[in-house]
Amino acid sequence: MSSRPELKVDDENGFIRFFKSLPNINDDTIRIFDRGDWYTAHGENANFIARTVYKTTSVVRQLGRNDHTGLPSVTMTVTVYRQFLREALFKLGKRVEIYSSAGGRMNWQIAKQASPGNLQDVEDELGQFDNAPMILAVKLSARANEARAVGVCFADATVRELGVSEFLDNDLYSNFEALLIQLGVRECILQADRPDSRENKALRDPELAKLRQVIENCGIAIAERSGAEFATKDIEQDLARLLKDERASMVLPQSELKLALGSAAALIKYLGVLHDPSNFGQYQLYQHDLSQFMKLDAAAVKALNLMPGPRDGSKTMSLFGLLNHCKTPLGGRLLAQWLKQPLMDKSEIEARQQLVEAFVFDTELRQTMQEEHLRSIPDLYRLAKRFQRGKATLEDVVRAYQVVIRLPGFLGTLEGVMDEAYREALDSAYTAKLRTHCDSLAKLQEMVETTVDLDALDNHEYIIKPEFDDSLRIIRKRLDRLRADMDRVFAEAARDLNQERDKKIFLENHKVHGWCMRLTRTEAGCIRNKNHYQECSTQKNGVYFTTKELQVLRREFDQLSHNYNRTQSSLVSEVVGVAASYSPVLERLAGVLGHLDVIVSLAHCAIHAPIAYVRPRIHARGEGRTVLKEARHPCLEMQDDVQFITNDVTLDRKASSFLIITGPNMGGKSTYIRQIGVIALMAQIGCFVPCAEAELTLFDSVFARVGASDSQLKGVSTFMAEMLETANILKSATAESLIIIDELGRGTSTYDGFGLAWAISEHIVREIGCFALFATHFHELTALADRYPQVTNLHVTAHIGGTDAKKEERREVTLLYKVEPGVCDQSFGIHVAELVRFPDKVVRMAKRKADELEDFTTKHDEASLLGTHYSKEDVEQGSALLKNVLVQWKQQVEADNCDGNNASSKEAMVAKLRQLVAGNEALLANPFFQSIKTL
Repeated sequence: MSSRPELKVDDENGFIRFFKSLPNINDDTIRIFDRGDWYTAHGENANFIARTVYKTTSVVRQLGRNDHTGLPSVTMTVTVYRQFLREALFKLGKRVEIYSSAGGRMNWQIAKQASPGNLQDVEDELGQFDNAPMILAVKLSARANEARAVGVCFADATVRELGVSEFLDNDLYSNFEALLIQLGVRECILQADRPDSRENKALRDPELAKLRQVIENCGIAIAERSGAEFATKDIEQDLARLLKDERASMVLPQSELKLALGSAAALIKYLGVLHDPSNFGQYQLYQHDLSQFMKLDAAAVKALNLMPGPRDGSKTMSLFGLLNHCKTPLGGRLLAQWLKQPLMDKSEIEARQQLVEAFVFDTELRQTMQEEHLRSIPDLYRLAKRFQRGKATLEDVVRAYQVVIRLPGFLGTLEGVMDEAYREALDSAYTAKLRTHCDSLAKLQEMVETTVDLDALDNHEYIIKPEFDDSLRIIRKRLDRLRADMDRVFAEAARDLNQERDKKIFLENHKVHGWCMRLTRTEAGCIRNKNHYQECSTQKNGVYFTTKELQVLRREFDQLSHNYNRTQSSLVSEVVGVAASYSPVLERLAGVLGHLDVIVSLAHCAIHAPIAYVRPRIHARGEGRTVLKEARHPCLEMQDDVQFITNDVTLDRKASSFLIITGPNMGGKSTYIRQIGVIALMAQIGCFVPCAEAELTLFDSVFARVGASDSQLKGVSTFMAEMLETANILKSATAESLIIIDELGRGTSTYDGFGLAWAISEHIVREIGCFALFATHFHELTALADRYPQVTNLHVTAHIGGTDAKKEERREVTLLYKVEPGVCDQSFGIHVAELVRFPDKVVRMAKRKADELEDFTTKHDEASLLGTHYSKEDVEQGSALLKNVLVQWKQQVEADNCDGNNASSKEAMVAKLRQLVAGNEALLANPFFQSIKTL
């Protein structure tokens, strides 16, 4: 961090006064000040940046003379600033305000603003990013004892689309949560609580509080706006200005989507898209159908390791990281979208599978696409947007041109596919579309080749051809002559210093010093004692220096270059303007190439897995069963030193729709149930799956209740979090869902936990009727299989060493990770304690207490109604005999009362019952009756 800029401010006291006069901001907002070649942050923001970026507060300096009244400040280079910007927006969910001051005066103003869902102002600083900055506004209508109506509007500003959706939801807002996951929302605009003037505080809306909780659980940043911003009075004219299709802007306000329109009004205001005239007539509007894709909740996304986590050490620890071999930013963003939007249409899934299969079986096709073609494609969406916003340069025109000239290569490779089975699918998805786009962009290619000096690209110059204008031609000749003179001076210096050109000494156009020479640091000593060489600066790659003659030539060259650029500026504007008219074609081309990139990436992953993936057979929705042969977890099998044990899975509506898995701790139960969810999701995005054979039914949703963690800062315990997730499952699951439950009921007493686990399981079996997998240590839960034919017991196996494992002081347990039919009645929790090197004294005590509890339970069982001293026949016979005695007793007591005999006191009735029992020898001899006799 030694290169960190020094804190120098011209008017320190004036800046401190200005800074302290700024309105207060919340903890989610960071203020940064642009000081030209470096940046500063102040106050609490300075301490935050010091801890986040520099990992120490020792870099904080005081602006002002007095440490007590001064202003804590920190400086950042451009590189560090950009690093922090990515961290703040992508990982920390912060908002950023960037101030600049015109002409160095103390008139600081906000020049740029950014938030996790609105990156428009800072796209150039952020560089490439995988996930689209999706932002959503939500408006709610909830009345007591009625379904909640939710209306949303969302946008990805990088592609200029507005989406709307309106739907009914339950009291846990499960559909809304699924929508947030499907869209990959990064920021949510929510209506703020209404102020109460009488109490001078906000009136808390309980429904808004629930929405806020759902949004926070999904890790999404929240921006609160007043209810007035959700008003729809101006939305019709706003949409008419933004949308390409005027009919859409007229039809939507007349529709029933009133809540969605209110959300659209708030979103348009928040993004400020109406302030930029380049947005007018550029947006498209579509309606999102929630049921078009598989629903996932936040717990399922986490349980299935869908997206990379902050602590993932390896790329392959998440499904996105595993599958992402995309070569373009377009492909990476589209893959993230596909993972959150698994398809529900069988024909669409099979169409994707056919394309993946084409690249799986044609190695040359796959490798050529990856290594030669896709690798060179830039982010066309962002490029098109630069054109649309009027920010494009001649360099952007050249980048678009370089894509166009590569399209024939794509076409030639695709047309070379000989297999007719795949050629038709490839032609429909790619070849025909690319041919159309290639024809549409032919004029752009012709214009660039006619007007732009492509030879100058070798020197990283983006200029108009000098032949295009007489003034340009004259200036170009003088520039070429100066360039030749600079080469001459360079050659003379190389001879004088006895250094080999372009190996030890170089002539370069430095961004600060202009044209100058550079020596490697090891050779830099040769100019130290030669006065006619002037050092410019010493950097990592060497020492920059110049001569008086070279300086004169450089100044003249810079002046002529400036004149060239000024003379060509009108021509450049004309060329850029023509290129901008091709933006819609570039956006459509981006969609085709992004799709191709994802398909090739999925094929690459399928073929390069430790064991190649297979194409699964898909059954129609609500039909068929799920059978996986030798299934594996795709992420786990990629980890170092893991030899994965495969297992079969069969989910059948009538015979095995509810699987209960018991077995040792660390035996593989969690991996087994999660891998089924991962494979189902992979199949529904069109990917091949890690099995030897696979057939799957379509699932409309995947729900997971796996390892809830405490949210103590939010007042939510482990058990409460577990119950909230389970309540969401019970209210949202349908007969076509897949439910994954791992260790339900551990956060409370054993009896309460088992009772809940039993009741929840029985509800899923009887009322919902969907496919479910339940890993548990409640071995009593396996009795469900005796009641319901669709419940199947499985267990993960372990080998117990020794002749008498129960009495052995140190029993050897080998986990086999194999899933077999039947029940396991042991958990081996103490064995896990031994594995992690618990002190021997603690382990021995644990075993002793476990044996004591086991003895207590056995004695209790022997004394219970289901003791082991009698058979089922004894129970049935004893119950029948006892029933007869009780009937006789009742009849005698009633007869005495009818005869007016008031002697039937309590003592008399008990005596009569004793007499009846004593006279029944068969009852007295029955073992079951003997175990319950208390008289």
